[in-house]
Amino acid sequence: MIRATTTGEDVATHYDELDPLYRKLWGEHVHHGLWETGRESAGEAVDALSRHVARQAGIRAGTRVCDVGCGYGATARLLAEEFGATVTGITISEKQYHGARAHGGDNPAFLLGDWLANDLPDASFDAVIAIESTEHLPDVARGIAEMARVLQPGGKLVICAWMAGPDPEAWELKHLLEPICREGRLVGMGNEHDYRRWLLQAGLHLDHTADLSDKVRKTWPICIRRTVAAFFRDREMRQFLLDDHQRNRVFAVTLVRIWMAYLTGAMRYAVFTAEKP
Repeated sequence: MIRATTTGEDVATHYDELDPLYRKLWGEHVHHGLWETGRESAGEAVDALSRHVARQAGIRAGTRVCDVGCGYGATARLLAEEFGATVTGITISEKQYHGARAHGGDNPAFLLGDWLANDLPDASFDAVIAIESTEHLPDVARGIAEMARVLQPGGKLVICAWMAGPDPEAWELKHLLEPICREGRLVGMGNEHDYRRWLLQAGLHLDHTADLSDKVRKTWPICIRRTVAAFFRDREMRQFLLDDHQRNRVFAVTLVRIWMAYLTGAMRYAVFTAEKP
């Protein structure tokens, strides 16, 4: 597993500082888009990934769902509105939490806190989803064990994960994967073997693994084009990117690294679907 020295506070600060960039460049879905045909708009693609996760988790009317790392709550709201689920989302970012709560209503419900220190009851959810949040956990094995704990028997866990490829070369580690972890405040980046082991250790049965790398990587050239355009057109964005005091502004460079990592195969994107016996 590729690791970086990152704490939960670093993750929260990363998302709080980059709040204007994320919202302006990508909206309230803080995750990849899924291009099934290649003709979808970015908005359609991010919704498509949420719906894909919902289908994998078997979410329907009345399903109790926990969204781990819920961001601004866009997926949680989609699951409640389109699928009739009862959703609880948790994020470590204060700005994301307040952004999610600003939409009002009791469903979804949102919590501000660290997943590794959650006090949710055992077996309280029919489904748990983690869309690109496990990479930020200081202890992924423990985080997945917590997901298993709050699942009821027969419940589904769906994890969408940025992964290292099976055998990255030395230059890919040095110039792509390790800087992506540092700059993106990822605590680490496991590979498929790591995730299979963590799921097994948590007492879960792995139902299905899907590599969606080719269908999600279009996210990054779109983000790069939007960042360049925003630099010239948006004064607030330009000031942010040029401000030496904004330590997370380097993520603008990370966008290019991520795209290259997908193109070389150094980084992959997988969806793991598991069940609690």
